[in-house]
Amino acid sequence: MSMSAKLPPFDPADPLGLDDLLEPEDLAVRDTVRGWAADRVLPYVAEWYESGELPQIRELARELGAIGALGMSLDGYGCAGASAVQYGLACLELEAADSGIRSLVSVQGSLAMYAIHRYGSEEQKRAWLPRMAAGEVIGCFGLTEPDHGSDPAAMRTYAKKDGTDWVLNGRKMWITNGSVAGVAVVWAQTDEGIRGFAVPTDTPGFSAPEIKHKWSLRASVTSELVLDDVRLPADAVLPGVTGLRGPLSCLSHARYGIVWGAMGAARTCFETAVDYAKSREQFGRPLGGFQLTQAKLADMAVELHKGILLAHHLGRRMDAGRLRPEQVSFGKLNNVREAIDICRTARTILGANGISLEYPVMRHATNLESVLTYEGTVEMHQLVLGKALTGLDAFR
Repeated sequence: MSMSAKLPPFDPADPLGLDDLLEPEDLAVRDTVRGWAADRVLPYVAEWYESGELPQIRELARELGAIGALGMSLDGYGCAGASAVQYGLACLELEAADSGIRSLVSVQGSLAMYAIHRYGSEEQKRAWLPRMAAGEVIGCFGLTEPDHGSDPAAMRTYAKKDGTDWVLNGRKMWITNGSVAGVAVVWAQTDEGIRGFAVPTDTPGFSAPEIKHKWSLRASVTSELVLDDVRLPADAVLPGVTGLRGPLSCLSHARYGIVWGAMGAARTCFETAVDYAKSREQFGRPLGGFQLTQAKLADMAVELHKGILLAHHLGRRMDAGRLRPEQVSFGKLNNVREAIDICRTARTILGANGISLEYPVMRHATNLESVLTYEGTVEMHQLVLGKALTGLDAFR
C-alpha cells in the first residue's frame, strides 16, 4: 500500500475495522439475526422483563428455528451447519436484544442439542434433533443442583438400573427452558459413573416448577427440575459418554457463545451511552463534549472491540478444531467481566435515566449478573486459567 493511498473513513461503530474479518456469508447471518431481533424482541422485551415473563417463547422458538438459529453450528438433522464465527455473531445479536433470548438459543443448541448430537444414538438424534432445530420441541439441560453448582461431580441425582429400565431420582436447579421443554438432557450418577439421559418431560414423575422472583434474566423461563421415580427405557441413556467430561464438553460449547453474547449486551449499552451523550445537554453543551465523558466512552469502546476481537479469534480456533477449554475460560472470564463494567459505566453517563426501563442499560446490567455466574463463575474460570498457567490444581 502506497503512502498516498486513501484510507477508509473511521467508523465509530467499527473502530478497529473488524467487519473486514468477516465473509459475506458471515455478514448475512449477522444481518438476519439482527433484523429478527429488531422486529420480534426489541419492541416487547422491556415489557417482558418488567412482567417477569416470556409469554411467546414457543412462537419465538419456532421463528428462531425458521431462520436457522437453533443448533446452528451442528451438522445434519435439520441443523444449519454454520461456522463457529457465524454462531458467535448470532449470539452477539441476540444478546444485544436481551440475554434471556440468547440463553434460550444457547441452552437449546449448545447444551441440549449438542449433547444429543455428540453423545446420542442415531435413534435419539433422529427422534429429537430435527424437531428441536425447527423449534417444534424446546430442550433443557439438567446439571446444576440446589446444593451443587460449581462442583457437579458431587451431584446427588441418581439413576438406578431396574431390569432393563432406568429409574431417576433427584433435583436440578436454575434450568433455563425447564418448564416449557419437551425433552430434558439430565445428568445423573450411576453405578458406572455419570451418565446423560434424554428425558421426555411428559414422563410420569417429572415436573419443572418455574422459579419466580428473579431480578435478572426476567425475560427468560427458569425452572427447577424434579425427578421422582422417573422410569425410562434403556435407550434413554446417551450411549456416547460416561463421566463428567460429557456435560463439561457441552458447557464449553455454550460458554463459547457467551463470549460473543456478552459483547452484544455491552454494545447496546455503549451505543445507548453514545447517543445519550450526544443529545443530553448540561451546562450549556452536550455531555459528550466533556472530557470525563469522552474518557469513559473511549475506555468502553476499547474494551468492547477488544472483546469482539477476542471472540472472533476463539471462533476461528473453534472452526479450525484448535479451541481448548482453557481458551474458552479466558474469553468467558474477560468478556463478561468487561461487559458488566461497560454497562455500569453507561449507567453513569445516563445518570438517573440509566435505571429506567425506557433505556436498556439497567436491564442488560442486571442480566449480566446472571451471565457472570452461570456456566462457570469468575472464580472457577480464574482457577481453570491458574491451573493451566502453573500446572497446580487449586480446586481442592
